[in-house]
Amino acid sequence: MNDAMYEQLVARKPKAYDIPLRILVLLVIVAVALFGMLFVGMISFIVAVILAFLAYYFIFPKLNVEYEYIILNHDLQVDVIYNKAKRKRLQNFDIQSAEIIAPKGSPRLNSYKSDKIYDYSSGNPSAKAYAIMLPLDQKNACVYIEPDQKMIDHMKQWMGMKMFQD
Repeated sequence: MNDAMYEQLVARKPKAYDIPLRILVLLVIVAVALFGMLFVGMISFIVAVILAFLAYYFIFPKLNVEYEYIILNHDLQVDVIYNKAKRKRLQNFDIQSAEIIAPKGSPRLNSYKSDKIYDYSSGNPSAKAYAIMLPLDQKNACVYIEPDQKMIDHMKQWMGMKMFQD
């Protein structure tokens, strides 16, 4: 059987709040350690160490994000990879059920209304993102991805006239 499979990794651009959030978390940890020493002594240092571990394992990995698109025939799977270590499946859908696939901002998308938007693109304004309009969970959804030319060719093979490259 000839299955067409292709994987692509897209790194999300750091958001504007990523660096200030890291600094704020570190300042809170230092403040708990220093100012807590005045009131509760050594216990505040232990609390600060616990806060540092929690931040290291739960907050900081969420700030380094990559999206992986896996297309197998007409099934598209979107995974998120946190800190290049932890993977989580976000969505899996059949692109043949899509109403249209077109570049983000294309006038062809004007007649489609989405109830929910899922943005799995890098966030880079100069990159060419595509919108996939499809029904998910009884609602119309818009999924933004950033495929390269090879993935576009794979999708075009299954979508035909519903795929636009404006």
